[in-house]
Amino acid sequence: MYIHINGLKDERFVRPLQLIANLFFEETNVSLEKTEGEPDFVIDFELKVGQQVKVQATLHDADGQTYQAQYEKEMPREATEKEQFKVFKNTVAHVYLTVLQDYTKMVQKWGILTGIRPTKLLHKSLQEGLSKEEAHKKLKADYLITDEKIQLMQDIVDRQLAVVPDLYDLQNEVSIYIGIPFCPTKCAYCTFPAYAINGRQGSVNSFLGGLHFEMRKIGEWLKENDVKITTVYYGGGTPTSITAEEMDMLYEEMYTSFPDVKNIREVTVEAGRPDTITPEKLEVLKKWNIDRISVNPQSYTQETLKAIGRHHTVEETIEKFHLARQMEMNNINMDLIIGLPGEGVAEFQHSLDETKKLMPESLTIHTLSFKRASEMTRNKDRYKVASREEIIEMMDLGEKWTKEHGYAPYYLYRQKNILGNLENVGYSLPNQESIYNIMIMEEQQTIIGLGCGAASKFIDSDGKIMHFANPKDPKTYNDSFEDYTNKKIEILNDIYKNSALAK
Repeated sequence: MYIHINGLKDERFVRPLQLIANLFFEETNVSLEKTEGEPDFVIDFELKVGQQVKVQATLHDADGQTYQAQYEKEMPREATEKEQFKVFKNTVAHVYLTVLQDYTKMVQKWGILTGIRPTKLLHKSLQEGLSKEEAHKKLKADYLITDEKIQLMQDIVDRQLAVVPDLYDLQNEVSIYIGIPFCPTKCAYCTFPAYAINGRQGSVNSFLGGLHFEMRKIGEWLKENDVKITTVYYGGGTPTSITAEEMDMLYEEMYTSFPDVKNIREVTVEAGRPDTITPEKLEVLKKWNIDRISVNPQSYTQETLKAIGRHHTVEETIEKFHLARQMEMNNINMDLIIGLPGEGVAEFQHSLDETKKLMPESLTIHTLSFKRASEMTRNKDRYKVASREEIIEMMDLGEKWTKEHGYAPYYLYRQKNILGNLENVGYSLPNQESIYNIMIMEEQQTIIGLGCGAASKFIDSDGKIMHFANPKDPKTYNDSFEDYTNKKIEILNDIYKNSALAK
């Protein structure tokens, strides 16, 4: 789909307009300048900039039909250049989405939002003192979000504040993410740092040495500066890919290095691949008082698991779930993915039926996203997925099923190129929510990433966010973990010792 835009000259508009076009069409090409070939349609923009930013858009299609929309928004006084462009961009996006909805007869329930964390907008409005009604009205007017999605956002915000009543007061604490970059095999949809562990024991040994170093040094800094840890999350990769002995030493390092581990609110270990779970590894988790894990089926259809590169069986998922339960894992999360290749409504209903037999404490329902670097995206023709209508029906099934079985939504995030322009939602039974998932999504505190490929997110007292990532491949990590650890400590010194976060 080739869309030519008149009236806009700033190239910074191209990317956001293309993301919105991709909600309606596949493989769009949005151009501010005429390119080779006839455009499928042309959109003329008129911008009037003053105290009010006024934008009008007119879409002309090949049949001579026109669709028109206009919108205006006040420019904040003394806005920076960056803030001014944000107002321009959102105002342009508002009318752009409106004419595309009129043209296609498709309603985008998330409006102009293409970002990852919509609930942050609602949190921010409530923190600024707006009532729920005022905040909802603002979301609808500014972003064109439907009432249905605004209510979902409100339900999630209410649940988060019930689970973490001091959510807005945790800037002085941190959470820790520990990345283990190994898996039995790499899934076709995956872009996380994950390497097949077979034949890489040398890399594993070297990596774990670097990770222990990071844990000790960061732990020393936290103790010296009296900074508490809210949550610890072991992700990856698959943290249970390493041996039981290596896991034992890793958790011992956590207890030795980190301050006041017994009072950390939550420690989670992803055991997402059932083929990595053994009685010996579960014994190690019990030894260190860790009972929150993930056992992720993704699907209960064997052909699907084979197609996406997961080498465990459906029976193994069920067997390992029961094993974990028998060995006193009392808070188990499971993941399902809507829209996996070859799956439709019947297959997803089957996965929900199988989930009912297990009733994990929490269930995350993901919508498949074609991530740029994944095997699935590189070979898109090989992976046939359901239609937009089927994807929406599956999401509706998941919402209905969770409500009927006592689960409530407690966190949400979205991704670029997500099927059906939908979302990923975490549901849980009462008091079984993952606090770490709330912290990573709502960005109320610093999260320190340790290990290969682990990303840190530093948040200062003004709410400004700085991202810092460790190398993604084990060799580069092994060669440079000391430098990366020292850089993280420098950043921590800057935001804690030289800001309002200092005690």
